[in-house]
Amino acid sequence: MKKLIFILSIWAISFGVFAQNQYNIIPVPQKLEAQTGVFTVNDKTVIVGNPAWIDVAELLNTQLNTVNSWNKKVVIGSAKLVKGAIQFVQDESIADEGYKLDVSPKQVIISAKTAKGAFYGVQTLLQLLPTDIFKEGKVEAVKWTIPCCKIEDAPRYSYRGLHLDVGRHFSPVSFVKKYIDLIALHKFNTFHWHLTEDQGWRIEIKKYPKLTQIGSVRKETLIGKYGSGKYDGKEYGGFYTQEEVKEVIAYAKKKYVTIVPEIEMPGHAQAALAAYPEYGCNQDKIYQVHTTWGVSNDVFCPREETVTFLENVLTEVIDLFPGQYIHIGGDECPKDQWKSSRFCQDLMKKEGLKDEHELQSYFIRRIDKFITSKGRKMIGWDEILEGGLSPNATVMSWRGEEGGIMAAKQNHDVIMTPGSHLYLDHYQADPKTEPLAIGGFLPLEKVYSYEPAPKELTAEQKKFILGLQANVWTEYMQTTNQIEYMVFPRACAVAEVAWSPSSARNYVDFTNRLKTHIERLGNLKVNYAKSFLAEKK
Repeated sequence: MKKLIFILSIWAISFGVFAQNQYNIIPVPQKLEAQTGVFTVNDKTVIVGNPAWIDVAELLNTQLNTVNSWNKKVVIGSAKLVKGAIQFVQDESIADEGYKLDVSPKQVIISAKTAKGAFYGVQTLLQLLPTDIFKEGKVEAVKWTIPCCKIEDAPRYSYRGLHLDVGRHFSPVSFVKKYIDLIALHKFNTFHWHLTEDQGWRIEIKKYPKLTQIGSVRKETLIGKYGSGKYDGKEYGGFYTQEEVKEVIAYAKKKYVTIVPEIEMPGHAQAALAAYPEYGCNQDKIYQVHTTWGVSNDVFCPREETVTFLENVLTEVIDLFPGQYIHIGGDECPKDQWKSSRFCQDLMKKEGLKDEHELQSYFIRRIDKFITSKGRKMIGWDEILEGGLSPNATVMSWRGEEGGIMAAKQNHDVIMTPGSHLYLDHYQADPKTEPLAIGGFLPLEKVYSYEPAPKELTAEQKKFILGLQANVWTEYMQTTNQIEYMVFPRACAVAEVAWSPSSARNYVDFTNRLKTHIERLGNLKVNYAKSFLAEKK
């Protein structure tokens, strides 16, 4: 009897380890119940699509066809379950972005209320298949099995964002699409596209062609660390035509990713002023697109004609981007030129503004009113709190959490993005072993440890925390390979913080799952950093 008990105990432990090792899903689901057995996908497996969201079924079918050289079609299904099929079922009781996944040896059922929820169910199903499912072409000698389980899942936060700065270093459309693919795989739902900077204006505005003719090109770029005084002497540029922007937006829509465009104001405007100097405080100055990093003193002057210019720019941006949010920056705006400008000082007296911070708030309120009139919502970095918060603004808290806490206490929506935990341009390992970066130190474990709901807020105030976002500033990322290296796998940790309940998160378990997940990233040809593997040894 003792021998039998011992054998059963060993079997139970072995099954537990096996079960744990085969469900390497990132982000970890809200609830997962392991089952015995597997469902095998073969050339007889039928994908039965819900007619309301057939495109989601097509995405899964296309990937299975690709790796097997099959030419199978999706079957339009009814409510009747089909044995041996992967079937999509609509269930109104599930949250909008939630899904249920029921895998048995006989069938796979993906239940959701919406197409977006079904899409996230597919992302999980793909992660239950062998990692070869993420390869581009035909894969030989792989048995496509899915471990049996029951999953109920929905996101913790409604806003789950990943950002990309293309102002400092430009990313081609092909990479932006790849970035969106990776966003979707990790169940992020927002791509924050940082399109304008001192160092380059990257979006075509038809009413103001010089923004890209002049503002998208800098004569040279800093070499090495900020302050080195060394430049490469090479012209650098790039921008997206409106047709390319539409192409990217359409692509993101298929992956259930909303794009938030950012047009910087009133600071980070030097590239725009190089094209249209009349909108600066020094109208006789010859501006050039910024060739170094850091913050430029050249900012927009809050004249009526400047406001009109920015409203015209935003009109074209709003016409392009269908999402509810428009990001206007609002950060790092030096006030030196406003302090020395007679116009600005007279305007402050006229409007009863006590200082230049209130002048910035006046400027932002004008823009907020315009964006609101267009049926959209404005987001700004937490500097927009200075001088008084605009009534309809959503705050993106980057200088720690203080701005987010303050905004939530004023009943304003907040997106947490503190540099301490969510700035992926910081070093992730010993700087001596890493490519040049802006500074800071943000290893994977610290990213994973982040808790977006500050203890300083009441339960009611925490409802204003919409979610979180990781930011990717590209001063020291000259290539898309370097972007991937800095972003992954840290973005995997961000995805789990944004999606999974805090009670389900465990760093050791996460890194165990990540060992399989990086095989997926490798198959997707992502140049991920391997420093976390050294931590595991």
